[in-house]
Amino acid sequence: MIEVSTRKAEGFQVMTEYGEWKVGLLGYSERFSRLAELERHLLTDEVFVLLSGKATLYTDKEAMEMARGCVYTVPVGVWHHIVVSNDANVLVVENRNTSRENTEKKYIDEKENK
Repeated sequence: MIEVSTRKAEGFQVMTEYGEWKVGLLGYSERFSRLAELERHLLTDEVFVLLSGKATLYTDKEAMEMARGCVYTVPVGVWHHIVVSNDANVLVVENRNTSRENTEKKYIDEKENK
């Protein structure tokens, strides 16, 4: 039987988990409206696919405007953050055990973002 899931909340929501992977959808929320933090996952790469709207994928070294339908792979250990438009929908794939315990965050000085 086919399972159908729809994102029901702002921000990131896990849609399904299977084996070692989880798949989520990411949309607009306060957290993803600006570059105020970076994170890095210690155990997994993370994949982003822009489905609709606009999104910019930041690392600590570059900013990349995402193109719809392209696959962006952020390797394990790379500092990153995504900023999305109000109408954005981004597919996210990562290791199922990705959590706060194996993710590091660093916050950016708000003055640098103005």
